[in-house]
Amino acid sequence: MTRLSVNINKIATLRNARGGNMPDVIKAAQDCERFGAQGITVHPRPDERHIRYSDVIALKPLVTTEFNIEGNPIPSFCELVLKVRPDQVTLVPDAHDAITSNAGWDTMANREFLSARCAEFKRAGIRVSIFVDPDPAMVRGALACGADRVELYTASYAGQYPDGREAAIAPFVKAAEAARECGLGLNAGHDLNLENLAWFIRNIPWTDEVSIGHAIICDALYMGLEHTIRAYLAEIRKK
Repeated sequence: MTRLSVNINKIATLRNARGGNMPDVIKAAQDCERFGAQGITVHPRPDERHIRYSDVIALKPLVTTEFNIEGNPIPSFCELVLKVRPDQVTLVPDAHDAITSNAGWDTMANREFLSARCAEFKRAGIRVSIFVDPDPAMVRGALACGADRVELYTASYAGQYPDGREAAIAPFVKAAEAARECGLGLNAGHDLNLENLAWFIRNIPWTDEVSIGHAIICDALYMGLEHTIRAYLAEIRKK
């Protein structure tokens, strides 16, 4: 079954807006696990505007499910990941001033750089996923870089879904098939929500993991965190 990894960045954003430790990021992560989440994702950025590097270090011994750290592999990020040694690192080509992730890697143009990062993390026993657009060529390029998985950037799927879900999913099926043919694991994330998640999984049932944060926290404002996580797990299980 596809695993649900909850991105807790937005919990940290709310905490940082006021200062102090409310809401408590550590407790939120533990609650997500208690409510059924099979993983915790964090995306520390250099300006620490949401998850801080210190949060990542504090979370490591307490996360009992899969711990995924995603971000742009700049030197400080690489140092953090090698210190913490999560289950998975997801390499994302974020600019330092990006509001949120907005593109996948060109795995061919950046092959030398990504290959070096993949080798570095894999030597430390960390599974490596590369964030890519739904393009079979980029998926195959990730394999050439030494990645274990790819994460499909699903913003275009979510944006096109209301106008036609068959057309929206089509390029993702092709990219996912390329990953399967290559022997790469498959993750997906960005703008997945209760409306579009089940259709994605139904068409690509070999998806290993979905990483969802913003939508879960938004839904939790109305439904509560426990009911929201259980609702997302129910969508994943739909046939």
